[in-house]
Amino acid sequence: MRVLGFEINRAQRVQQQQQEKSLNAVNNRGWFRVFESFAGAWQSNVTIDQDTVLAYSTVFACVTLIAQDIGKLRVKLVEQQKNGIWAEITSPAYSPVLRKPNHYQTRVKFWEYWMVSKLIHGNAYALKQRDQRGIVRALYLLDPTRVTPLVSDAGEVFYQLSRDELSELFDTIIVPAREIIHDPMVTLFHPLVGVTPIYACGLAAMQGVRIQTNSEKFFANQSRPGGILTAPGAISDETAARLKAAWDTNYGGENYGKVAVVGDGLKYEAMTVNAADAQLIEQLKMSAETVCSCFHVPPYMVGVGPTPTYNNVEALNQQYYAQCLQSLIESAELCLDEGLDLVTANTSYGTMFDIDGLLRMDTATRFKSHSDAIAGGWMAPNEARMKEDYAPVIGGETPYLQQQNYSLAALSRRDTEDLGEGDTLDTAEVPQLQAIVIAAATGQIPADTARAMLAASFPDLTPEQIEAIIEPIEETDTEEVPPTTPPVTPPVEPPAEEPLEPEDTTKELLEYLASAFDQALAA
Repeated sequence: MRVLGFEINRAQRVQQQQQEKSLNAVNNRGWFRVFESFAGAWQSNVTIDQDTVLAYSTVFACVTLIAQDIGKLRVKLVEQQKNGIWAEITSPAYSPVLRKPNHYQTRVKFWEYWMVSKLIHGNAYALKQRDQRGIVRALYLLDPTRVTPLVSDAGEVFYQLSRDELSELFDTIIVPAREIIHDPMVTLFHPLVGVTPIYACGLAAMQGVRIQTNSEKFFANQSRPGGILTAPGAISDETAARLKAAWDTNYGGENYGKVAVVGDGLKYEAMTVNAADAQLIEQLKMSAETVCSCFHVPPYMVGVGPTPTYNNVEALNQQYYAQCLQSLIESAELCLDEGLDLVTANTSYGTMFDIDGLLRMDTATRFKSHSDAIAGGWMAPNEARMKEDYAPVIGGETPYLQQQNYSLAALSRRDTEDLGEGDTLDTAEVPQLQAIVIAAATGQIPADTARAMLAASFPDLTPEQIEAIIEPIEETDTEEVPPTTPPVTPPVEPPAEEPLEPEDTTKELLEYLASAFDQALAA
């Protein structure tokens, strides 16, 4: 006997045999064994056959759509940073098994089979294969029909695995739950046994198959229903059998539609209900919609019903993800996190499916959202380029925002700064205060005059605040500022009474005074 590729000694075999005696097989009530869609269905020969149900087009479409959509998503190894954000990383211990789960499956086919097993059988089982360090280096998906959950008298969980050479199981073995990744569907009857959606939609699927089979026979008979021959009087059984055989031979099958010549008062009457009377299309649509509802797949995605008229691809994909795929994806992520022992005392690793490709918007909307995010300052240009598979550019690692944008708090401090005991400066008074300060800065009025004007015009200002406004003006070296009137020399042009334009130094002084004024108010 082998457990996970390692031989066990005789003492371990004896211990395991004693332990197996105390294990109780879980009644998995699998639909692939004995399944009744209603009480007494099996006795009435109303059974649901696995192969027949899977041949129904809507069941096949729902299962393959879900499996392929999840299979194409890349599984990322992520680590939680100090700021709480999960960032993708690579690890020599865990990354290889996520890229290549085993020796015969790619990651796409691995996840497709995982989801197919879960959707059809209600359970997905993955057997771990460890290396000498105890790290999981391979995962082998098992046939759900060959796995039996076991529970010991002490409540411990084990799994009995039948022979499977592809998964390197060369004998029937029993392994503890820590060596199996078990991802069940909804557990209606037992916590270790998932129930497939076919439990609810199997009867509708069988009905759809029978409708299609009957339709196939109907159209094979040149779209003409069957009927009966009636005679005006009594006829013997031998005569009836002879007439039936002759009618089937000459006017049935490929000969249907030929001209029949009858005598002795015989009359042909159609009996079978035709497709229009039986509402064939409506019955098929109802069966298909029932299957879609059990798999939580929007009907239009599998060709049932019309596509929604509103043009929003992202909203449609978001609806499909939320109601159908999200539960399956998050369940698989948790199974991997626990099965690969990613969360330890020293690390905080996890797995995450990359759903960006699934929820991808149309090109115009996608580019507009990137532009808005970059203009808003919360996304760097290189982050947007990376989402579109463009190489990064120099200087694109930092988010940008225009300089004239101020926070609401800064605007509030500038316009309604608290100037005393609950009093504030009205917004309309700000230009008047600035005019007094600028007049003092340009030498039009003395500093003491400016103090008096501020005290008279703004009684709510304290002497300390007035001094904080005027003091930078007095400390400025006014000798560097050119006079605002022409020097006492014979003017040539322009006239003496017309003031000259301020030089650059005056402009710099005004900018400095405006900045000092804002700082004084903020103080």
